[in-house]
Amino acid sequence: MPDKDPWLKTATTTSNLPSTGFVRLPGILAPNGPIPVSKSTWWAGKDGRYPKPVKLGPRITAWRVEDIRALIAEAANDR
Repeated sequence: MPDKDPWLKTATTTSNLPSTGFVRLPGILAPNGPIPVSKSTWWAGKDGRYPKPVKLGPRITAWRVEDIRALIAEAANDR
């Protein structure tokens, strides 16, 4: 029976992330991104569960790619 843990697919999808810079929410969350949570779950994680956002403009929020890669590595180590 195949493992249905969605975090296991992140190893193949992290190659879509740039090596440095910033990434916006659609590039982070499923189905296009490597993090298998919904947008509402991501924003509910303001308590420190997920990396802090960076405001690039009045209506532009992004996250450091290095922080996203660290989150994925931490989740992989916890599995």
